[in-house]
Amino acid sequence: MDVGLLLLRLVVGALFVGHGAGKLLGWFAGHGVEGTAGYLASLGYRRTKPMAVVAGLTEVAAGSVWGLAS
Repeated sequence: MDVGLLLLRLVVGALFVGHGAGKLLGWFAGHGVEGTAGYLASLGYRRTKPMAVVAGLTEVAAGSVWGLAS
């Protein structure tokens, strides 16, 4: 049971890191900061570039911590 939970946490954490890396760097078919900022602007948000960076960093940090904190 413990091994299964560890594998689940590692996989979900890696998915979060990958999704955040796509927002920040354009990796894994992501659109980078510019693309994420454009998407946020289309939703009506202001100050979209800083918010795109915050969103990407949050996903990378949360995925790293959640995937390794078992």
